Formats: sequence, structure tokens, C-alpha cells
Amino acid sequence: MRYGKVCLFLALAAAAPLLAQTAVEIPDGSVGIGFDDLRFAPSLGRILAPAGRAGVLALVEPASRSVTTVPGFSAKSAFGGGHDDGVTSADEGRGRIFATDRTALRLDVVDPHSRKIASSAKLAGPPDYVRYVETTGEVWVTQPDRERIEIFRLPAGDAAPVHEAFLAVPGGPESLVVDARKGRAYTHLWNGRTMAIDVRKRSVAATWDNGCRGSRGIALDETRGWIFAGCAEGKAVVLDAADGRKLSSLSAGNGVDVIDYNPRLRHLYLPGARSATMAVLGVAASGALTLLGTLPTASGAHCVAADASGDVFVCDPRKGRLLVFHDRFPASR
Repeated sequence: MRYGKVCLFLALAAAAPLLAQTAVEIPDGSVGIGFDDLRFAPSLGRILAPAGRAGVLALVEPASRSVTTVPGFSAKSAFGGGHDDGVTSADEGRGRIFATDRTALRLDVVDPHSRKIASSAKLAGPPDYVRYVETTGEVWVTQPDRERIEIFRLPAGDAAPVHEAFLAVPGGPESLVVDARKGRAYTHLWNGRTMAIDVRKRSVAATWDNGCRGSRGIALDETRGWIFAGCAEGKAVVLDAADGRKLSSLSAGNGVDVIDYNPRLRHLYLPGARSATMAVLGVAASGALTLLGTLPTASGAHCVAADASGDVFVCDPRKGRLLVFHDRFPASR
């Protein structure tokens, strides 16, 4: 009996650094929301939570957990279980938020202060990720069904974005992250490869094997020059952005999709939709990964965003909310 109590105490102690603090309810989310992209916007100090079916972009203030919404996106009354409806991806740049509406095939420019859509542009194909490219002042929208990225130029003010070019990505693109320092963007191909793109030349600079059976989420440590690949089978891989060398890998969870990284703590967050868990990985100076802890989340919880303070937001699609945890693990050295 004493041995059993000790084991229980150790298990609870191991989970203590990441106990759930609260859940953030998204308006009209209780019937379910097909979350996809989830992102922290540093200049706004908000979590950008595109709320798909609900027809709003939710802006979550991490400290207070308060939620404000931007309306005007396509909405549906019923949750079908997927994430193909309404607004599903968003990013910040130039004092604006750029969001994609999959139902309407539209790129929207949002004024975060008035919380209104200021202008829109028609997309040439179904969107997945939208990212602002600071190096060129452009907006890139991935379109996996067409195996390409659509590139938009931003006129002055709130004029509608203008289609500029297509960048072919055969076998992808899945996920997108931009390194403003190096002027590169990184995306995955579905078959376990990662592509480096020169954003000024709009051309592929390199393609590397990333060690995944199914490439999914992507994150970046700009200071160290590392790319993190999330593998659907339940694995994280660290790549050197200079030459694509695999520095380390670690298996955790199952059904990994969107991942995120806290550069201050040097922790990588790996949610698994099928395992209903999130793994917290420490990243050493060598790039080696260490499992710091695993906590239960919810079935289907496949996306995550971390703010600078150590709060971690995990989507709960079936209940249309965000689960919030605070990472108390010490920073990796």
C-alpha cells in the first residue's frame, strides 16, 4: 500500500508543472468548432483563434482569458467534425490581421482595433495557412489542393491585397513558417520532406528528408536556426535550417498536427489528436530533445499556441473551446 501511494504521489508531482488552469469558451462554440491554425500574435498580445464554423476570429487575451471576436466570416449552425468551414487561419503584420475564409475562398484584412474586416481579396483555390512575410511585405496563402502557394502584394492603407504570383509546391504544401532574419520560408511535403524557400526570389532553395512518415506541423527557432517538424505518427524532429541535417527526434503521442515552440523556455509543444495528450519537449543547446512531461487534453485536440509568458493554449474542437495550461518546467539549457 505504501509503495502504491508513493507511485501516485510521484505521478501527480510529475503532472503538476502543467495542470490545466482554465478553459476559454469561444462564443457559439459549445456545439463544436473545427479549429485548424492557432497562433500567438506578439504585437497584439493576443492568441489568434480562427473559429471556423462559428464564423468569427476569436482574439484571446492570455492574462485575463477574455475573448473578443471579429465577425463577418462564413458560418454554419452545425459542426460536421472537420475544419473546412469558415475562417481557419490567421496571422498578423503591418498592424493588421490577415485571415482566410475557406468557405468563401477569401483573404480578409482585419483591423484589430475596430475588429472589422477592412478589405478582402478572392483566393484562387481552397486555403490552408496564411502567413505575413515581413521580408517582402507580402501575404502567402498555402493551397494544398492545388499544390502551390498564392502570393499577394499589399497596397498602401487598407486597400485589398492584390494577387502577385503562384509558387508551385508539388507534393505539398503542409504548414508554413517564415524566418524574417534569413529571408526564407519553410513548408513540408506530405511524404516526409521539408522545403526551404527563398522569399525574395520566390524559388525553392533546398528540400530535405525530415524523418516523418507523415509531415504535419512546423515551428522555428530563428536564433539557433532550427526547424521543428511534427510527424502525424507521433514524433518531433529537429532540423538544422542551414543544411537540413537531422539533429534529433523523439516520439510522443499520436495524431500530431499543429505544433508550437517557446523560444524563451526552449520548449516544444506536441499535441496528439488521437492520443488526446500533449507532450512538452525540452530542446538542448545541441538540438537534442527531452520529454519533460505529458498531460491529457481532449480527443481531437490537434492544435496549440504558446505565448511568451509560458501559457499554452490547446484547441478542443468537440467542445469549441481552448484548454489553457501554464508551463512551469524550467527553461532548457
